Amino acid sequence: MDNDVIVVGAGPVGLLLAAELRLAGAQPVVLEARHGPNDEKRARGIGPLATEALRRRGLGEEIARHDAQGRADFARDHGSDNGHFAAIHKIDPALQDEPGRERTLIWQPELEKILVSYATGLGVPIRYGHRVTGLGQDEAGVTVTVTSARGELRLRSPYLAGCDGGRSTVRELVPFGFPGTPPTMTVRRAAARIEDTSALPPPGRNDRGTLFYGGGMVATFDFDDTERHRGPITAEELEASVRRISGVDVAITEVGAGLRFTDQARQASSYRLGRVLLAGDAAHVHSPSGGQGLNLGLLDAVNLGWKLAATVAGTAPAGLLDTYHHERHPVGAEVLHNTRAQSALLRPGPHSDALRDIVADLMDIPEVNRYFGRMLSGLGLRHDFPYPATHPLTGRPCPDLELTLTGGGTTRLYDLTHQGGPLMLHPAPAAQWTGFESVAVTSTGRSDLAAALIRPDGIVAWAAAPGHLDDVTRETALRTWIGAGRQRTSDG
Repeated sequence: MDNDVIVVGAGPVGLLLAAELRLAGAQPVVLEARHGPNDEKRARGIGPLATEALRRRGLGEEIARHDAQGRADFARDHGSDNGHFAAIHKIDPALQDEPGRERTLIWQPELEKILVSYATGLGVPIRYGHRVTGLGQDEAGVTVTVTSARGELRLRSPYLAGCDGGRSTVRELVPFGFPGTPPTMTVRRAAARIEDTSALPPPGRNDRGTLFYGGGMVATFDFDDTERHRGPITAEELEASVRRISGVDVAITEVGAGLRFTDQARQASSYRLGRVLLAGDAAHVHSPSGGQGLNLGLLDAVNLGWKLAATVAGTAPAGLLDTYHHERHPVGAEVLHNTRAQSALLRPGPHSDALRDIVADLMDIPEVNRYFGRMLSGLGLRHDFPYPATHPLTGRPCPDLELTLTGGGTTRLYDLTHQGGPLMLHPAPAAQWTGFESVAVTSTGRSDLAAALIRPDGIVAWAAAPGHLDDVTRETALRTWIGAGRQRTSDG
């Protein structure tokens, strides 16, 4: 075997997955068909949970440096810094259940640079200019054929993870089923200028589609063109889209970098087939409405990384790797569901207009506002485990906690998670177990929380309130996620 895991795709999802694998002791290699990092401004931010995932690895300050500019860009392009559902900008951060858990507005190229530096700093090799052209697997591993400047190569590894985007080569070569719905609209966004905007309707949604312009940017949501376009967006293509939506002929100049999306919604039937797994857009595609795609993919990566590394090392409890599909597939399905709903609300016409009016009015109700906030942020996430959830945090992503240490002093939870292992918070160390770090605390900063087992992906595997530390589900949780073979004997 040439390595432990081949990761195909050096976008943010593949880079974070490779870093998580390396932290957990595996030796990954990343193969990327491009000849260098991607400078396309595809996604413009990550949600609270992906932000917290990067903060847990010590990257919080680096991503935060880009947030102010990202928020300014967002407000300029959308006319509001509120979150939105189908371009209804009413999701008020101040009304949310946990307003302190915030998104980070950072353009994808800047995020990718941070993750390239992080992954290579951990010793992860990234092979740019390496395109996977063939793939086969057997009971012992995966073999890939790769074309590169050195000619055709063959690499072999126990496992392979496809993180190579919505047009995934890995997904097609295996092949994975990829059912879903075809596109109903095409979204275009480009750095461009309209020579004369005086005849155009105001930016926003109208009875033919949605058009935004200004600040050196033109964007269209076009429901009358769902053809399969390839290559860079041209001035002619953008002019035709503006004409369909506005009914006005315009001249577009200075066309620069642009992106094109559709709202097709498809999801792999399974995120794992044998020794090949999918993450990010390779596993699910949907419209960019609500800005959920990159957040979703990065959380795939942190869920998969430690599980796959433990499987490679032979220390994983039975069935651990299968929990990746069982936990992440429903989350992806929910995002496809709500982006389809957003496409329906964006569609022009009196029926959609009436529905938008009603939804917009409902969003003025604080609890409804929080409902949409939970949906788009992912903060409503809760995994079901094969044992009772005896505390409301069980199965949920753990927020940062201010911990008072038994030996004196305080620290933040996320400052203890940079190495990526499981962590037990407890008034006294759980000395009869190995395989995780145990931190003795006298306070977690929450009156309802005295102890917790936190998985490497930040999910609370077990938690207990004061007075309930003898909860028998703690031992079940340890066996489920750490492994029954990791328990020490009574003499240590």
